[in-house]
Amino acid sequence: MNLSNEIKIIRQKAFMTQEAFAKALNVAFSTVNRWESGKTHPNMTAMKQLKIFCDVNNISFDELQNAWLNKSKEVK
Repeated sequence: MNLSNEIKIIRQKAFMTQEAFAKALNVAFSTVNRWESGKTHPNMTAMKQLKIFCDVNNISFDELQNAWLNKSKEVK
């Protein structure tokens, strides 16, 4: 699965809007929107916030981490 889909799945598993998800991660709504549309991807700081969010909400982080690592390899 790709990175943007994994982020959307995590948000949906938490039953959150993009706006509420952004607030929970302490990022702008537009940031979450760009992640989910595939225009940008989370940096390391955002990934740490996503990991904490997943842990707190008992949501698996593994698929997102794998997608992020694969995307990071593509960028290099």
